[in-house]
Amino acid sequence: MSITPSLRAAARSAYRDLWRAARTTFSGDEPVFQAFRDKMRTDALRLNQVASPEAYSSGIATTKEIASVLRKNVVQASLASEPDPEGQSLWKLRMTRDTELGSNDSIKNPDPMPSSRSSRRQKYKPPVNDIRFYSALKRAHKDRVVPDLREEDLEESFVRGSGPGGQAINKTMSNVQLLHKPTGIRVNCQETRSLELNRRFARRILVEKLDRIQNPGLSKGELQRAKQRERERRRRKKAKKKAQGKEKLAEP
Repeated sequence: MSITPSLRAAARSAYRDLWRAARTTFSGDEPVFQAFRDKMRTDALRLNQVASPEAYSSGIATTKEIASVLRKNVVQASLASEPDPEGQSLWKLRMTRDTELGSNDSIKNPDPMPSSRSSRRQKYKPPVNDIRFYSALKRAHKDRVVPDLREEDLEESFVRGSGPGGQAINKTMSNVQLLHKPTGIRVNCQETRSLELNRRFARRILVEKLDRIQNPGLSKGELQRAKQRERERRRRKKAKKKAQGKEKLAEP
């Protein structure tokens, strides 16, 4: 028996559905989508050479199952640019309306996130061994590999400044804009009226951003926050010890 026109129409419909599912699932990740599309084309050509209607129908069913899995069970994740208040890396999950969440109510109905960064920071509780935590973080910070900023990887442009400062800002090309071509990170700097200082500061800002991405939880900003937490812990310990001493003196 040969492949009937209705089976071929069903195959075309199944592959169109698979293409739409792949486009939705891999949105924003063009290399993965292109690789998946090439695999789809190879499988479609292989199925077109099948002469058995049973094997042809089985290939159509497999294609539909793959499309269903892509829609319901595959979730893309991307690393967030900023870590959470505890210094842990954050990942953004991109879910669609077809993504299956199961029966986990905590995922379907998550607790509302605080609207301000300060309220999220207040929920953070340092570890019990905070001294060792800070010391280990300090050692890891020293041993980290600082990103190397190469001039050939930068695309630099200068535009007129804006804001307060008069003609020295608004009529000079003192605003420095840097694009890091390998990562696509873009920064701009208009801290001073000096173009050379702004160029230096812009590179410093870019290195700090690359450091946060390459060394999550070990960047200079995270070390400063850990140091501040250590100071607060020592201050509370000293105040508690002082209060206990006063209580002992007040005892008859």
